Amino acid sequence: MKTIASLGRVNVCRGVGSAKATPQFARLPVIRGISTRNTKIGKIIQRSERCAPITVANAGSQKSGSNSSGGYDYDLVIIGAGVGGHGAALHAVDKGLKVAVIEGHDIGGTCVNRGCVPSKALLAAAGQVRKLKDEHHMKSLGIQVDNVNFEREKIANHAKNLANTIQGNLQRSLEAIGVDILIGQGKFVDAHTVKYSLPGRVDVGGNVTAKNIIIGTGSVPFVPPGIEIDGKTVFTSDHALKMEWIPEWVAIIGSGYIGLEFSDVYTALGSEVTFIEALPNIMPGFDKEIAKLAQRLLINGRNVDFHTNVLATKVTPGVPGVKPVTVELTDFNTKEKVDELEVDAVLVATGRAPYTNGLGLKEINVETDRRGFVPVNEKMQVLDKNGKAISNVFCIGDANGKYMLAHAASAQGISAIENMCGNPHVLDHNSIPAACFTHPEVSFVGVTEDAAREAAEKGGYADKVEVAKTYFKGNSKALAEIEGDGMGKLIYRKDTGEILGVHLIGLHAADLIHEFSNAISMKIPVQDLTFAVHAHPTVSEVIEDLIRHAKVGVKSKTAVAA
Repeated sequence: MKTIASLGRVNVCRGVGSAKATPQFARLPVIRGISTRNTKIGKIIQRSERCAPITVANAGSQKSGSNSSGGYDYDLVIIGAGVGGHGAALHAVDKGLKVAVIEGHDIGGTCVNRGCVPSKALLAAAGQVRKLKDEHHMKSLGIQVDNVNFEREKIANHAKNLANTIQGNLQRSLEAIGVDILIGQGKFVDAHTVKYSLPGRVDVGGNVTAKNIIIGTGSVPFVPPGIEIDGKTVFTSDHALKMEWIPEWVAIIGSGYIGLEFSDVYTALGSEVTFIEALPNIMPGFDKEIAKLAQRLLINGRNVDFHTNVLATKVTPGVPGVKPVTVELTDFNTKEKVDELEVDAVLVATGRAPYTNGLGLKEINVETDRRGFVPVNEKMQVLDKNGKAISNVFCIGDANGKYMLAHAASAQGISAIENMCGNPHVLDHNSIPAACFTHPEVSFVGVTEDAAREAAEKGGYADKVEVAKTYFKGNSKALAEIEGDGMGKLIYRKDTGEILGVHLIGLHAADLIHEFSNAISMKIPVQDLTFAVHAHPTVSEVIEDLIRHAKVGVKSKTAVAA
C-alpha cells in the first residue's frame, strides 16, 4: 500500500468544461487580492508540523468511493472552491495533505465572479469618472479637463475581464500544487463520503472518500418576501455587476457595504439614488461617529436621499424607459403603509443567506439553524443535532454565519486545517478587518465605541475605556492629493492598552486598517505600537498619529526591553 507522499496528484477534471447549468455554491467577495502560488513560493503562514499522510487505496479515482481496505481517496475533500475553500486547500497542501475540491460552478465563487473582485473594477472606473468630473478638484491640481465621458459597456467588460483573470489565476494556483478539482455539487453520503454530480450531465460526477471534509459552500443574495426579482429592473448585486444599463433613478434597499458601494458607482455615473433602510439610522453597522462623517461625504454631498425605519414590503418590476418600478414602503414599527415610490430600478442589498440546501446534512445527523447556517464549534467542527462535534467534518465561511466575509472564510479554513492536523487553533474573529470601498474608503476592526462601552459596563471596567482620534486633514500625503476628508478612531483600555476597536474613513482606509487587525490578532497593546516607524510622507502616518494620541497607564514592553 502506498502513502500519499509517494503518489502523484492528478487533476481529474481537466478538460471537463464549464458547469454553468446549476446554481453556484456562492461565496462572499474577498477584500484582499489573490495571487497564484505553488509549493515553493507564497506560503500562507510559516510552515509548522506537517500532518501524517494517510494510507490510500485507489487514490485519485474520480469515482472511487469507499473500499474494503479502509483507506480514503483523499486526506481532505473541500465542498466549494471559493476564497475559503481555496485558502484551506493551499494550507492543507502545505501541511502535506492530499486534497480535492468539489465545485459546482465557477472556481472562486461569488467573491471572484459576482462579488467584490468585479465590484472593485466598477468602483475603480467610477472613481476615476467622479474625480475627473470634479472640476474644483482638478483645477486645484492645476489640471483642466473638459467633456469627461465614459462607455458603460467597456466599464462592464473591465469588471468581467478582471473576474476571468482572477478566476484563472486561482484555478492554476490549485492545479500547480496538485489539488484535484472535481466538477459537481457535493452531497454527503456519510461522514467520509461525498457524492458529486450536475443535473443533466452524465460525463461528470461520482463518489469520493476522505478522512476529513470541509463545507465551504458560501452564500447567495437574500431577497425579502414581497420583492419580485426580474434581473432587469429589480435585481441583486449578482445582476448589478453586469452593468447592463445605468438607470436614472435607483432605489437601494439596505445601506450596508453592498448598498454603499453600488451607490458610489451609480452616482459617479450619473444616477440618482434613494436608500431604503429598515433600521432607524442610515449605515447601521458603522460606528456612529464614523457613520455621521460617512453620511456627509457619501450621501449629503451627492444625488442621494434616504428613508429610514421603513420596509420595502412590495416591489413590482417595471420596464426600462416605459414603466417604473413601484416600491411600497411600510413603517417598521406600525407595519402601516407610509409611502410609495416610483423609480427606474431597485437594487436589493439586504444581505446574504447561506447556501446549504442540498448538502445531505441529515446523512451525518446535522441540522442547520432556522436561517440555514451550519452549527460549528470554535475549531470549525460541525455540530450534530445533539450538539456534539463531528471530529472530521468542518464548515467555514458564510455557510456557518460566524463572520460573512471572504477573508474570514479563508482564515477559518486555515484554522480548520490546523485543528484537523492536531495543532489546536482558535481564530479570533474580533481581529478580522472589514472594509467598504467607497470614495473615500471606510474600514474597521474590533467593536464600535457603543459596543465597547456596553461590554465595559457589564465587565466592571467602564472607567477604563478611552477613545483617541485623529484626522486626515493633517496628513501631508492626503493633502497633496486633495483628499483630506477623513478621520481615525481608536477605542482602547487605558489601564492595559488593549485595542478594542479601530474605525477609519479616508484615503486608503481599507489598506491602513491591517496594522491594528494584526495587533489585535497578536495581542499587542497600543503602547507597544508607539515605536513602529511609518514612512514619510505617507497616509500611514495617520495611523502613527492615532497611536500617539492614545494615553495608556502602563509602559511599553518595547521601551522596557530597550
